[in-house]
Amino acid sequence: MPRHFAIVPAAGSGARFGAEKPKQYLDLLGRPLIYHTLAVLTACPDIERVWVVLSPDDRDWGQHDWSELGPKLETLRCGGTTRAESVTNGLQAAAMVATDDDWVLVHDAARPCLSLAMLDALFSELADDPVGGLLAVPVADTIKRADGEQRVVATEPRDGLWQAQTPQMFRYGQLKKALEMTSNVTDEAGAIEAAGIQPRLVKADSTNLKVTYPADLALAAMILRARK
Repeated sequence: MPRHFAIVPAAGSGARFGAEKPKQYLDLLGRPLIYHTLAVLTACPDIERVWVVLSPDDRDWGQHDWSELGPKLETLRCGGTTRAESVTNGLQAAAMVATDDDWVLVHDAARPCLSLAMLDALFSELADDPVGGLLAVPVADTIKRADGEQRVVATEPRDGLWQAQTPQMFRYGQLKKALEMTSNVTDEAGAIEAAGIQPRLVKADSTNLKVTYPADLALAAMILRARK
């Protein structure tokens, strides 16, 4: 049976957030933001290992205690300058353990409200899928296209549009090959698509938000408190 592994690229600086430290280490309910992300992945019984890909010069990781997350968690100090590079480096490091048919989940470090129910839905819908796929939500808001002066030039039809989330789950061998062929993508599904393959969309919900701006951090805290 194929096994499940998770990679969490965490080498980014979080420049858009505007904080003094990378956003994955900002406080969220008394823990670093990334702690909540990793807690769900390590608690999932179907995931054998969780690799966190850090920047080689990361100084924040060692300032926190991660022991409660258990032996599944491993760190790789091979992060690159882009997400795709970090994931590719993580896949190369995982070659000693993973086989081509094993599943690899790539999840954003700054997406702390993932739930075990969402993971169950992903595993269930993709178990027999020949490609793999990703969590996503149908676009609900009206989408406007702007010009250089932030004036509306068009209203885009939203039929068939989905907002991509993570985890994104693909076969180890297929994902590794796709990223090696196409590195200028913003997510793993983009690399799979560039290879001429169509990932499956697995419906999630908007609580699986990515923390990008300060208001997102407050919203994530509200979501996590409500679950407890």
